[in-house]
Amino acid sequence: MPEIRFSQSVSARREQGALVVTIDNPPVNALSAHVRSGLMAALDHATDLPTITGLVITGAGSTFIGGADIKEFGKPPMEPMLSEVIDRIETFEKPVVCSVNGSALGGGCEVALACHGRIAGEKAAFGLPEVKLGIVPGAGGTQRLPRLIGTIAAIDLIGTGRTVNVSEAVALGLADGTAADPVAAALTLLRELGAKPLRRTGLMAVPTVDAAAVSAAEAKVLARARGQSAPVEAVRLVKAAGQVDLKQGLAEERGTFLRLRDSVESAALRHVFFAERAAGKVEGLETVSPRRIQTIAVVGAGLMGAGIAVSALTSGCRVIALEQTKEAAADARARIAETLDKTVRSGRMDADGRDDCIARLQTTAEAADLVTADLVIEAVFDDLQVKMDLFRRLDGILAPGTILATNTSYLDPDVIAAATTDPSRVVGLHFFSPANVMRLVEVVDCAKTAPDVLASALAFVKRLGKLPVVCGVTEGFIGNRIFSAYRREAEFMLEDGAVPDEIDAAFEAYGFPMGIFAVNDMAGLEIAWARRKRQAATRDPAARYVEIADRLCEAGRLGRKSGRGWYAYPNGERTVDPEVTAMIKAARAAKNITPRAITAEEIMGRLLKAMVDEGTALLAEGIAARPGDIDLVMINGYGFPAHKGGPMFTAQQGKDLKS
Repeated sequence: MPEIRFSQSVSARREQGALVVTIDNPPVNALSAHVRSGLMAALDHATDLPTITGLVITGAGSTFIGGADIKEFGKPPMEPMLSEVIDRIETFEKPVVCSVNGSALGGGCEVALACHGRIAGEKAAFGLPEVKLGIVPGAGGTQRLPRLIGTIAAIDLIGTGRTVNVSEAVALGLADGTAADPVAAALTLLRELGAKPLRRTGLMAVPTVDAAAVSAAEAKVLARARGQSAPVEAVRLVKAAGQVDLKQGLAEERGTFLRLRDSVESAALRHVFFAERAAGKVEGLETVSPRRIQTIAVVGAGLMGAGIAVSALTSGCRVIALEQTKEAAADARARIAETLDKTVRSGRMDADGRDDCIARLQTTAEAADLVTADLVIEAVFDDLQVKMDLFRRLDGILAPGTILATNTSYLDPDVIAAATTDPSRVVGLHFFSPANVMRLVEVVDCAKTAPDVLASALAFVKRLGKLPVVCGVTEGFIGNRIFSAYRREAEFMLEDGAVPDEIDAAFEAYGFPMGIFAVNDMAGLEIAWARRKRQAATRDPAARYVEIADRLCEAGRLGRKSGRGWYAYPNGERTVDPEVTAMIKAARAAKNITPRAITAEEIMGRLLKAMVDEGTALLAEGIAARPGDIDLVMINGYGFPAHKGGPMFTAQQGKDLKS
């Protein structure tokens, strides 16, 4: 049968008496206006032809429907509305089955929920991730999902925005089955459905469930929300599905969606969304092809190096881990294997996957074994001479085409690159610890980094499933330079009258997972101490300098690892230490500072100003390309609450309100 075209992105063919409707709107089959109108036209066509027994809806490519069209964000709505399309599908007099060939996200999942049957392909995934944009599903997701899979599972999926794979979707009842050829299976299901009353999701009763179980599921979601409104509203709407009829529930959902869509929280999360799409894009690299990277070497397989190795292994790379001795290499292998074992125990990988990773891992004490590597990442002690000596040594061993990357946090990668005969092959890859967990990687474009080396580094980071943010060379790059600025401001406030737990409490109340001084203790105080000692000779003697942190280090208080830092840690529990309070009072007295009470509002105001001022300087110096890049670094590396958009977004909001 010839193809029937209903819009620029929706076409169909007749097969086994049914109309197989295909959405082809690359790259992710978003629900653009022409997709919605095309689906309506296909339903009209099936209505007009009695010989058509029903419809199968599927997607072209690797996605079923990836959600709303982001190009329509902020524009006047265009008919038909998605809710109208979904209602038409659910109430259609002939069976409609979706063949979910790939991801069904947001509105795509809501379309699937409205169908009378759902067959999932082997690579299908389902999710309602709207809370990640500060909104709730707006086309029936909160009302239909609990009717189909129950209140507790719906609270989890909608409240967290997480995506489920095929096996979980089938187990939940979200999909009726899975098949290697989901269209063929959908046609079979369509014939079966034609012989009995259609199952319309919106008319189903929400399964009865124990109230205590619902409360437990709700508490779990809200504990993760940390001040966000959308998860709270999502849970409320899911619970309402069991208390009101579909019409009432849909009206309440739509009103909530519109209210949240216009909120600052949603604007912040949309800002983050678009910032992530822009991250890693570098002017001039559009036509540069990255090099092939299949084998990577990690030099130094401690906590950081092992994390990098695990990330590379789980992304399919071959990994060579170099240590100084055979014993250290054996320990590195055990460390990497244990991290992979933890991944298996958590259910994020199966045993076969772990075994495949281990088969691609080589640990060695012989630098000559790195000769096959396409990319070498050093993760040794953050000492300039150590890193320069290492790069000088590697320069004489590795092939000319091998890329060299330094994972330094504060040191100048241009100086490290100068130790090689070809600085153009050197790039910075600043991973955050633990590297196998943290998404952020600052990709440092050094003074002489070749374009294809930078492009290769970006492609590699994306292959790891991480978020690359490109920056120029400066001490601390984007993140640690800003961190140093607001840590310095926090220490000023100690002299002015605050104490560490007050500052940390204000930070956590704002939405950070951990306060500044608690973070310092967790990371260890000695690295920043070493940096301050390096800078001592060039520090402006007129600039304000707080010596309290130096006194802590001199007293052996290096953080959690030593059992004492800004806090004491008896039995591993963080507690306020009177000894630190006394040291702070002594520092004030030495400078004749009369302490005063500092409110949580002032604390956060000063800390945010320090972040914004340093971010503004980074933009002016060309170290950061976009304000959004700075926000992404602060959110993904330092715990800035995503639903507040990052410091630069927050500052812009303040300007907009004043203008």
